[in-house]
Formats: sequence, C-alpha cells, structure tokens
Amino acid sequence: MNYELNAAENKNTQSTVAAVRSLAPLVTGETTPLIWAVIATLLNSGITLAAPLLIAYIIDTHIIKLQFGGLLPYAFVLLGIYMVGFITSYLQTRLMGGVGRRLLFRLQGNIFTKLQELPVAFFYANKTGDLISRINNDTDKLNQFFSRTLVQFVGSLASMIGAAIFLVVLHPLLGLAALAPAAVILVFTLLVSPWVKRMNADSLKTTGDLAAEVSESLQNFKVVVAFNRRDFFRTRFAVANERNFLAAVKAGIANQVLQPAFSLAANAAQLVVLAYGMYLITIGDFTLGLLVSFLSYVTSVYNPLRQLAALWADFQIALAGWDRISVILQMKNQMTILPATLDTLVETKSLLTFKNVSFAYTTGKVVLENINLELQPGHTYALVGPTGGGKTTTASLMARLYDPTEGTIYLGGRDIRTYANTERAAKIGFILQDPILFSGTVKDNILYGNPQYHEHSVEELQTVIAAAGLSELVKSFEGGLSGAVTLDDTLSLGQKQLIAFMRALLRKPELLILDEATANIDTVTEKLLETIISKLPATTTKVIIAHRLSTIEDADEIFFINDGAIVTAGSMEQAVALLRSDPRSS
Repeated sequence: MNYELNAAENKNTQSTVAAVRSLAPLVTGETTPLIWAVIATLLNSGITLAAPLLIAYIIDTHIIKLQFGGLLPYAFVLLGIYMVGFITSYLQTRLMGGVGRRLLFRLQGNIFTKLQELPVAFFYANKTGDLISRINNDTDKLNQFFSRTLVQFVGSLASMIGAAIFLVVLHPLLGLAALAPAAVILVFTLLVSPWVKRMNADSLKTTGDLAAEVSESLQNFKVVVAFNRRDFFRTRFAVANERNFLAAVKAGIANQVLQPAFSLAANAAQLVVLAYGMYLITIGDFTLGLLVSFLSYVTSVYNPLRQLAALWADFQIALAGWDRISVILQMKNQMTILPATLDTLVETKSLLTFKNVSFAYTTGKVVLENINLELQPGHTYALVGPTGGGKTTTASLMARLYDPTEGTIYLGGRDIRTYANTERAAKIGFILQDPILFSGTVKDNILYGNPQYHEHSVEELQTVIAAAGLSELVKSFEGGLSGAVTLDDTLSLGQKQLIAFMRALLRKPELLILDEATANIDTVTEKLLETIISKLPATTTKVIIAHRLSTIEDADEIFFINDGAIVTAGSMEQAVALLRSDPRSS
C-alpha cells in the first residue's frame, strides 16, 4: 500500500458538502453546548433586529412631532435590548470556545493514536515536519473555526436572514430591490469557493513542506557544518520558503477577493434604498422613520454579508486543514493481525521460515524474489552482501516491520502475521545501526519494551542486570542507571548503542537481530558484548548483519544477499569472494 499522504490527498479531494458532512463526527458529545450556543446566537440576532423597528416607531411618533417628553422610557428599553444582546454574545463565545478547545484536544489525540497504529512504511513515505504541521497547524485551523468562526457564521447568517425578512415584510418591492445585489454576490461566492479552498490547501501543503525542510536541515546540520555547505542549506530553505510565500500570497488574495465585491453590493443596495425610498416618501407610500429603519436593516443584511466573506474564507481554510488531517485518520494499516487457524500453521522445527517470499517497495524496486530459507533455534546466521543488496530489508521482514508482497514468513511454525504485536515483540529483539533513545534516564531507556521490569527499583534492576552480565556496560555511564539521557548528543553513538543492546538483551528474545549493531563500538566493548550475547539461552537464534567480516566469522551459516536472491555463501572465504566480485560491495 502507498502510505504517501500527498498522493492520497490528490485522490481523495472532497467537495465542500462532503467535507462538512465528514466534520459531523468531530462534534460528537458536544450537542448540548452547541444547541445552547445556537439559541444564544439566534436570541442575540433577534434582539438586534428588534431595535430598528423601535427606533422607527420613536422617529415617526415622537421625534417628527417634536414630542420629546416620552423618549426616556424608550431609551431604557433600547439599553435593555443592547444589554441582553451583550450577555447572549458572551454566552455564545464562551460556549463555542469550550467546544473548540475540547475538539482540538480530541482531534490531536486521535491523530497521534492513528500514527501509532500505522506501520514503519508510513513514516518512511512522509516527512516528519509535514506530520508535525498537520498535528499542530492544521488542527488549530479547525479549532479556530469551531471556537470562533462557526458562532460568528451562524450569528451573521441569522442576522442577515432576519433582516432580509423584515425588509420584505415592511415593503415587498423595496425589500426585493435592496436584496437584488445580495443575490448576485451569493452566486459569485458559490462560483469562487472551490478556487478559494484549493488556494488554501496549497498554502497549508507548502507550510508543511517548509516545516519538513527545516526539520530535516536542522537534524542534519552537523553534516552541513562539517562539509561547509551552509549555502546548500540556505538554497534549499530559500526554495521551500519562496514556494510557501507564493502560495500564502495566492491564498491571501483568494481569501480577500470576496470582501470588495461584498462592499460594492452593500453600497449598491443602500443607493437603491435611498433613491427608491425617497420616491416612495414623496408619493406618500412610506415614512421617514421606516426609511431609517430600512437603511438599518439593509446594513444588517450587508454587514453580516461582508463578515460572511471573511468567515467563508476561514471556513475554506478549515476545510483545507481538515482534508489534510482526515487523510491521516483514513489511513489503514494493511499489516493486520490474522486469526490463528490451521491454515496459518506449518510442521517445522525451524524458528523462522521464509516460504516463497518476495518483497518490493512502493517505488517498484524488487528487493527479494521467491526466497526460501530456514533459521534453526540456537544457530547464528550472518547476512552479507553489497550496500543496497537487501540485508536490512530481509532483517526487517524477519521482525515484521514490513510484510512480504508475496509468500509467507513463519515464526515458530505460525504465520508471523497471526502474532499480536506485543507477543511478536517479546520473541524478537532488533538492534538497529542507529539506536533510538528517548529523553529520561539510562534506566528509562533500558526498560523501554521491557514491561516485566517496570515495577523494579534501581537496586532490583541492578541485580537483574548483573545476572545478565551487563554490569560493566552500566558502569560506562556517568550516574549509572540514573544517568541522564537527553537529545543534545551528550552521549556518544557507542554509548547509545550500548543502551540499545541492554534493552534488547534483557528481554531474552528467541530471535536476536543485530543490524550493524557493533559498528560504532570499540573492539574491547565489542568483545565484551560477544561474551554477553554468548550467555543468552542456547535456543536463541542470532542474525548478524555486518560489513566487518571479523564480526561474523563464528556464524554457523552465511547468507549472501544481492539482486533479489539469497544464497548460502558457505565458508568465510566464499563470502569474501562473493563480496569482492560485486562492484557495490564495501
């Protein structure tokens, strides 16, 4: 399966209606605050719309007749109306703000949970910076939409519709004339909305690409400095930054294009009302107070309409962000756990069996083709071959970091796909060439993946470590098990590798895979590790990938991997001959 997110986005672009429908599950459990927020919004809009009618009545019955004595009670009524409007406006903002924060919390949690469910292939197919941008930046767009834009959108829509109804009721012909520019602008909005959404989607994508470029460049900055290629760093950043800038400019233009058109429509409507309204007054079909209230209602139609232009742009940004988020949430892990049935079992004494196994990456490159091999319990196997020949891929298939594109891999006579992840991880130890550690202590990192020791005190863990022959390794860290592990490279690569060794060896796996695991360790420590590994249970099967042939000279069997094939190399001399015959060998 192709786990590349940008490719999935291009295939699954949603219409606005479909995107809105897909947003519905996000507000599960928020029905009550949403209903109260809508009630407060509608009440606020209704109160706001009642004021112009009262003002029209005051003008026609008191101000025109110069009867100012009874104005004070009406002033208090208007003040009361505006105070209720203030309270309802506060309530709707408070309620929707809570909805937005809770939605953001759940959404980021859902994305992170989904990421943990996805296989290694997903993370190779996508850049870390882009994933971070989706989790932080794109989810915040949705938070802003639900906490701010949605309530303003509903309020503006309610005010606009209510004012439009008042216009038509007060004077149908004048009302329809006032609303004609609004009809034109709404058609224009529907026509340009897909373009606005597309420009915002491009802007969010380039923002993710820029974050990915910065993340990658900073992660590899030591190499940049070592080769004095800051110019290369600057050039790559400048290209990504310019793409992001141009996309942001286009998105900005798209987001602002509606507002001038809406302002023009509002001005046109006011001119129509003034001209037509004055004419109606001259023929006795209208009053000055009604004209003032009419102009107020025209403003109540077109001001929200102008706000809707900005809010509609925010809505399109939120939908573009949701497209980028939903494509992660829709990703399916094809490496599912199969039910253990008789069909998934084979009669074998081997610990691990490859049966007609082939593997190719999504790029189409075939790494292994129709491979059959068996690993016996307690034996040591070496995988040799040229760089890029498929050694690490073979080891990754053994640990089920990938599934073969064809054929089956059996672990202990069972299809490896029938093992639960925890059960499989307990049976297989994998020490990578580049060890992965986490901030904390040496103890925290050793216990990662070793739940049976989580409740152990430092003293109890030291006893376990001594029994495993690992005490000498712990002494190489300042502070021992309590020594700090940070991400600022205070530990050498060799020290990190030692922690990875201890983490794997304490689990006493049935299959131990060492992928260039001693490449960064001095020869004295390497000999110590060999002694420790030799103390593992006699049934432990070891698979060693190494370029240094001295590391694998004691292997029971050597496999040469190249050009999709795995062949038995025989003796060490034959392995050396095979390596020397390939121009890519190193």
